[in-house]
Amino acid sequence: MIELRRVPNRWRDRWHRLDVTVRDLPFALALAGAGFVPVLREYGTQVGEVPARPFDAVAVLVIALQCLPLAVRQRWPAVCVALVSLGFVLGQVQGYHSFAANALGIALVSTGAHLAHRRRLVVAALSVAYVGLAVALDRLTGAERVDEYLTFYLVMALAWGVGAWVRSTRAAEAERRLRVAEETRTAERTRIARELHDVVTHHVTAMVVQTEAARYLTTSPDRLDETLTAVGDTGRLAISDLRNLLDLLDPGHEGPARTQPDGDLGALVEQTRRAGQPVELTEHGTPATSSGSAERAAHRVVQESLTNALKHAHGRPTAVTVHYDDREITVEVSTDGPGPRAGGRARSVSPGGSGRGLVGLRERVAALGGELSAQLSDDGGFVVLARIPTGGRS
Repeated sequence: MIELRRVPNRWRDRWHRLDVTVRDLPFALALAGAGFVPVLREYGTQVGEVPARPFDAVAVLVIALQCLPLAVRQRWPAVCVALVSLGFVLGQVQGYHSFAANALGIALVSTGAHLAHRRRLVVAALSVAYVGLAVALDRLTGAERVDEYLTFYLVMALAWGVGAWVRSTRAAEAERRLRVAEETRTAERTRIARELHDVVTHHVTAMVVQTEAARYLTTSPDRLDETLTAVGDTGRLAISDLRNLLDLLDPGHEGPARTQPDGDLGALVEQTRRAGQPVELTEHGTPATSSGSAERAAHRVVQESLTNALKHAHGRPTAVTVHYDDREITVEVSTDGPGPRAGGRARSVSPGGSGRGLVGLRERVAALGGELSAQLSDDGGFVVLARIPTGGRS
């Protein structure tokens, strides 16, 4: 069954696909037709005191010259305003006063809005032409109406100014859209870079650690087989996550592309354990129903922290504590150090490497209104603490 609401949209789309000259032609023809309506003659634009004369064949030419160029007012605005101005001058000098003379104001607005080059030259040429028209009308009628000529010139200048304002407004809007589009592209590239960092770094780090450990298990076939199986599982998981991420970049992909983790902290911790890192997971409470973004951010915090533990404190006990409530999710990941550290106080750190992971985490958590800190502990280990609002009621 065809929905009637879609019919107007279909016709509108077809109309907008037409050439701009074709779309402007009906208006030009309608204005020309109005020029021949006797009752509308007194509503036309007139300057000077030349008496009106009956319409004849020349009047048809004048009206056509005033109105029909409006069909090209967007494509060739300079040509449009020149022809309309010529028709206006002929109409005023010959006394063919009609409603069609209003086309001059429309042409000036359109030219001010659409003319891209030599704008000052066009303004100067029109001004000189108007001075010539004023002198000619003054000689024909002998009525010295300088104030009338000046007022008409200011009105026409205002019409040009309206078009110029429309042009500047459109330019500002186009610039704003370009800026927003560029910012959106930059933000999207940054987000994808973070996702790639999170996926690749964590899985590859686990695989490297497991592979290194396999070197020392050649005399223990059972443990070696278990370790190599873990490497294979980790690799397959990395490929799956990368495929899901690449689906987002494929414009022809149909169906949802999963670019965020599923939030299974247990599986993440188990994978890290299989890489040789002793990890204890403690969870308090249950996630709020509206905490999807906060849960994903918490998952990334744990993932990045465990990755850093594998890289920089392999084999040292690591504790993951996650507390859920209606207002926020609190995540704390602590890794033991080699022993007491000089100074006796925790200080902010960015564990070795590019630091991109922690920077990305801070921005991700901050975007949700939370905060994240990473500090060295007294024994030389490090502690990552994040508080992420869930958006629930306080």
